[in-house]
Amino acid sequence: MANGWTPDAPALTPPFVVYADHLLRNEQARVDRREYTLGSLQVLRNRLEGVILPALGDYAVTDVNYARLQRFTHSLSERFSSITVSQYLIAVRKVLSAAVSLGALQNLPEFPKVKAQTNSRGPFTPTEYWQLLRTSRALCGQPAPDDAHTLRVRHGLRQSDYTMPPDLAWVVGFMVNSFIRPSDIKTLKHKHVEIVRNANVYLRLTLPATKSHDKPIVTLQPAVRVYRALTKYHRLQGKANPDDYLFLPQHKDRAYAARVLAYYFNCVMAETGLKHGAQGQPRSLYSLRHSSITFRLLYGHGIDVLTLARNARTSVDMINRHYASTLTAEQNIGILQSRRPQARFNP
Repeated sequence: MANGWTPDAPALTPPFVVYADHLLRNEQARVDRREYTLGSLQVLRNRLEGVILPALGDYAVTDVNYARLQRFTHSLSERFSSITVSQYLIAVRKVLSAAVSLGALQNLPEFPKVKAQTNSRGPFTPTEYWQLLRTSRALCGQPAPDDAHTLRVRHGLRQSDYTMPPDLAWVVGFMVNSFIRPSDIKTLKHKHVEIVRNANVYLRLTLPATKSHDKPIVTLQPAVRVYRALTKYHRLQGKANPDDYLFLPQHKDRAYAARVLAYYFNCVMAETGLKHGAQGQPRSLYSLRHSSITFRLLYGHGIDVLTLARNARTSVDMINRHYASTLTAEQNIGILQSRRPQARFNP
């Protein structure tokens, strides 16, 4: 048992790490029962092992009180945003709740109050989206702006990736027309994609579960063209089989593949002057998902927010708080000025 504590040593108060181990075992069981996603478990484990346990793990669970939590919160605030600090405190609360359930604590201690400042990622306008798309196509095959030493040491790129890949333009077009997250780009394989042709033409994406969502995503029609183009290209390299990844399939290390795409997307944003939104928000690949959802809110005729939220694997609350927060009334002036057909009253 961690820290030398065993159930046969009642004189010792079990340390915080014991209940962290207990929590992780319970959450693993929930993953096995499909009640909790593996990705969420990995995030929890990373937060515990990377930050929380080094700071609190050796303390007796009864000593993790308000004063100690306040000091821990102050140390987190020097490194992370208020949202991230709140997420770490949620993980601590889960561990202490496990201790309460097992009888080691009578009640949870008071937690420091942290006001999470939510800053929506800046979406791109349609004009900016086309700038990104044209520029990423134009720079395809061109050398990276940084020198070889910077690419190797700072960004960790291999020599074979010192030129911009065609995959970046496909990622830009695909994300804006499919609502998916950058994390989905890493895991998306051809076996997850089905072209559907009926009254509408679209892709059905049966992705691995993310954030407790496991329903398929359906795309807009332009995503079909993107998919056909990238499949045709990668088939020539023998990389369009069911178990091959859609983007940068030559890289089995998907964290590395994501790093390559993020680096070159940042280069394209720098080239176009679009690294920050109108309110100064820093932009990233995630801004393409933000744009995808925002465009539907702006240009989708009679769009149902619940349907949009479910298809984007998020919640209506998240749509309202983050994606719709950047919209103004003037952008939907047509809806505001619309009138219902005159109803007839028949007594």
